[in-house]
Amino acid sequence: MAQPHDDGLEPLTPRDAVELYKQDRERELSDATLQSHGYRLQRFVEWCDKEDIDNLNDVTGRDVQRFKIHRKQTVSDVTLKSNLDTLRVFLRFCVSINGCIDGLDDTVNSPSLADPGARGTDTVPRQKAEQILQYLDKYQYASLQHVLFRILWETGMRMGAARAIDLQHYHPRDEYIELRHNPDTDTPLKNKRKGERAVAVSTRTCRIIDDHIEHHRHDVQDDHRRDPLLTTEFGRITKNTIRLNVYRVTRPCTFNGGDCPHDRDLDECEAMNNMTASKCPSSTAPHSIRHGSITDYLASDVPADVVSDRMNVGTDIIEERYDHRDSRSKMRQRRERINWL
Repeated sequence: MAQPHDDGLEPLTPRDAVELYKQDRERELSDATLQSHGYRLQRFVEWCDKEDIDNLNDVTGRDVQRFKIHRKQTVSDVTLKSNLDTLRVFLRFCVSINGCIDGLDDTVNSPSLADPGARGTDTVPRQKAEQILQYLDKYQYASLQHVLFRILWETGMRMGAARAIDLQHYHPRDEYIELRHNPDTDTPLKNKRKGERAVAVSTRTCRIIDDHIEHHRHDVQDDHRRDPLLTTEFGRITKNTIRLNVYRVTRPCTFNGGDCPHDRDLDECEAMNNMTASKCPSSTAPHSIRHGSITDYLASDVPADVVSDRMNVGTDIIEERYDHRDSRSKMRQRRERINWL
């Protein structure tokens, strides 16, 4: 059995520490975020087991650096950063309960993602979004796919937020959508109550939503007797259905007349099956629309604090994860502002 530490620390195994951390944050984080934290910290627990570290009291900054080097060998910079950012918050919690040495959390050196190339390329740029919307306007007007993509692109909201919209949350006369956190009825927002807000939408988007409600929306309620805006014949749209629809519509062959940038034979391509559209190298997940939307707002000179409020994301996170403008684009925007002044 581990003995009390000279610094007055109380013995704590990495595995027990993670469980205490998750219990401490379960009311603060969404289920999905808490699950992600648990997955990332599991990698740290596994590494501790491999290194015969059974008491966090004995972990030093050098150990943290060794773990960083270990993870760096197998994951991208983006994944490494998310792992280390979570580890820092976790160790800060451990410090607060006398589980590890004071200041250990400050030894976590998370990599910088200042280089846009390190952020990944899973984003829908404006040109692609416009092509998709033109296709949907012409061939799938006011369909579920059309309304879904239009809302995600114009508002930059998260997939879970779009899924949570009820008919009563849509206000066509005043042209805005309410986002409400309702975890007890299966529509939580990522940032909980802090994620609640009113999001303005354009007249064009309102017209498309109105036509969808009148002609294509299934007149159904969800399992909690609520009236969702986005539906299937079975009730409120699921996250998996949202993903499938986004993967389908972001395939280039869907919106560009059947041309494949990967020189695949469309008759034999496995991604042509709508259930396996994610196997197209150019198809992207819902978060790619959010990335593209935020980048486009910034490129259009919308102030970062306005984007932050609209998309419910901190300005620091925008800089780290969502701003995909290259350095030359930023320079040109600064130059235009300076010339104007």
